[in-house]
Formats: sequence, C-alpha cells, structure tokens
Amino acid sequence: MDIRIASTRQEMGRQAAADIAAELRERLVRQSDVRVIFAAAPSQQEMLDALIREPGIDWARITAFHMDEYIGLPAGAAQRFGLWLRAAIFDRVAFKRVHLIEASGDAEAACRGYAKLLAEAPIDMVLLGVGVNGHLAFNDPPADLEDAEEVKVVGLDEACRQQQVDDGCFASLDDVPQRAITLTVPTLLGANRLFCCVPGARKQVAVRRMVHEEISGACPATALRRHPRCAVYLDRDSSAML
Repeated sequence: MDIRIASTRQEMGRQAAADIAAELRERLVRQSDVRVIFAAAPSQQEMLDALIREPGIDWARITAFHMDEYIGLPAGAAQRFGLWLRAAIFDRVAFKRVHLIEASGDAEAACRGYAKLLAEAPIDMVLLGVGVNGHLAFNDPPADLEDAEEVKVVGLDEACRQQQVDDGCFASLDDVPQRAITLTVPTLLGANRLFCCVPGARKQVAVRRMVHEEISGACPATALRRHPRCAVYLDRDSSAML
C-alpha cells in the first residue's frame, strides 16, 4: 500500500488531486475515454475541489459512476449521494456521461441495472474513502471480501449510520436510512487504480486497522492491501496511530 501523509487536510486533498489528475491525463493520451467511480463523503471534498482546478483534463471523455446510495430518502433529499456528487463535481465539469444510482424504486432492479452499466467496459479508477468502522462504500463489517455480486442491497450498521450524523449529514441517528445500495468490495478492487483519501482524527482507528490488521471482512479497508496500485492519502490527524 502506497501511503502518503500530508500535514493538513487541505494539503492531502491537493496531493491526491495532483496524482489523480496526472493519471487521468496519462490515460486520456492512450484511451478514447476513462471510467471513474467516485465516493460521496465529506472526506472527499478537499480532493474534489482541487481536482476540478487541475488543468488539462478532458472531462468530456470521462464517464462517472458512484459507489453507494441510500434507500428510502425522498428524491430531492440533500443527503442523497447522487445529489451530493452533483454539487461537488458532477455539475461543475462537463463529463461525457454521469450514471447515478436510482434507489427510489425497485432496489434489486436498480442493482442489476447498475451492475450492467459497470460491466460494459473496465473501470479505470476508483476515488474512495474509508469509514470509521473500516467500511468501503457501504460494505460494513463483517463484509464479504469475495462477494459474487457486483452491486447489492445492504443493511447499515449503527457505527456507519452514526458517522453520517457526526459528519453533519443528518440531525439524528433515527433520520439515517437503515438500508442502501452499494458496489461490493470485489467491484471496487476490480478497477485498475485506486486513490483513497482518509482525513480526520475520527478515522485514526480505522486507518491503524487498515494498515496493521489481518486482511478480513472484520475491517473491509484491509482489502485495499490486496490491490497492486492503491494510493492512500492521510493527514496528520488520521495517521496519528500509525
């Protein structure tokens, strides 16, 4: 695992964005288009803001996906990850195409449809984070690191739901949905490159576990160590227990 530690959260975002932008430019030289999966979380904000400012990226040749979405929120709810990503990046640059997870209707049908879109061509890059409980996307522990499904409906554990409150996304735990659609761990790790931003003191334990614990579904983020091209970006706070 390629771990890079910045002095501040803002510097972490700039470092990650510079590396992601360099990878995008390189791929766009040799490929007609690039397919990227984005995480929707406050931990990604600094990186996304810096990435948008990076020059020389032909966004019109980039297709965007996201990795999870709540089930049960109204279509216009601000907490929906698709809407968060639209505000953070999808509506700020001119992508070739943006595929949002539609979780308002038949969730199982939405999973099948999204899996089909993902399977149309290889995924080049995933821009992700790690939850306070070590989750990747909404794959809470104990997660299946060998999951045969590409996209699935999952229940959210209390630690995951509390994180959404602590991040300021919901007023109380009761407001946080208990189910979601998520890309599975094998789907995320199937991409060619992973760039993982994990800032903040509340992620210290998860970062320590990710780096030092045995690879297992008890801490899904440990699975990142299986990927040959995964860069992890930390700040001083999140790396304090390493």
